[in-house]
Amino acid sequence: MSPGFIGILSLDTRFPRIPGDAGHPDSYHLPARVRVVAGAGSPQIVRDARPAQALVDRFIAAAQELESEGAVLITSTCGFLVTVQDEIAAQLRIPVLLSGLSLLPLVRAMTGGRVVGVLTASRPSLGTQALVAAGITPDQVCIAGLEGSPLFASIFLAAKSEQCASFDPKAVEQIVVAAATSLVQTTPGLGAILFECGNLPPYATAVRRATGLPVFTVLDGARMIAPSGLAQIGELGR
Repeated sequence: MSPGFIGILSLDTRFPRIPGDAGHPDSYHLPARVRVVAGAGSPQIVRDARPAQALVDRFIAAAQELESEGAVLITSTCGFLVTVQDEIAAQLRIPVLLSGLSLLPLVRAMTGGRVVGVLTASRPSLGTQALVAAGITPDQVCIAGLEGSPLFASIFLAAKSEQCASFDPKAVEQIVVAAATSLVQTTPGLGAILFECGNLPPYATAVRRATGLPVFTVLDGARMIAPSGLAQIGELGR
C-alpha cells in the first residue's frame, strides 16, 4: 500500500522554493504535492489577522482537493495561516498542520516549560491574534523577526511582482543565523528555537550549530504526524 502524500498549501509567490523550504516537495519525508493558492501573496497573509474570507475559501478548496487525491496530511508554506488553522481543519478528515507555531506547547513540554525563541518573517505581524490562534501566551515566547533585513524582505515579504526571482541561500542563511544568535544572546535560558516561517527550515542546521539549541520547524511536525510507513493514517475518519 502506498504511504500516501503530504499536501502543501502554498502562498502565491515568485521566489524559488529551495530544498528544505516548506514549499519544496523534496523537503518532506513522504511524497508531497503543492497547491498554490492564487492571490494569497505574502502581504495578504503575513499579518496579525485572518486572511480575507475569499482567500480562506480558496485554501479550504485546495485542501479538500488534496484530501480527495489521497493526502495524509495538509500543511502550508506560511506559519501565519495559524489564524485559520481551526477553520480549515474543521473542513477535512485528515490532520492539518499549517504552522510551526502549533508545535509550541509540545516544544515547551520537551524543554521543561522554558521560554521558546520564535523566529518569524515579521515581528510586527506576529501579534495577539496569531498568538491566540496558536494557543500561545506572550510569557511563553521571545520573538525575533527578519523584516528588518532589506534582502530578506525583498525576497519573502514583498508583493509577488516585486519579489526577487532568485537569491543566494548562503546570504539568507547569514541573516537567519545572525537573528537567532542575537535572540539567544539577549534572552538567556531559552529552551529551544521555533521557526514560524516556512522559508526558514533550510537554515535550521546552521542555527542549531550557532546557538547550541534544538530548532523546530513545521517539517518536524509533518514527520511526527505522518511518519513514513503509516499508510493507514489516510483512512483516519473515513
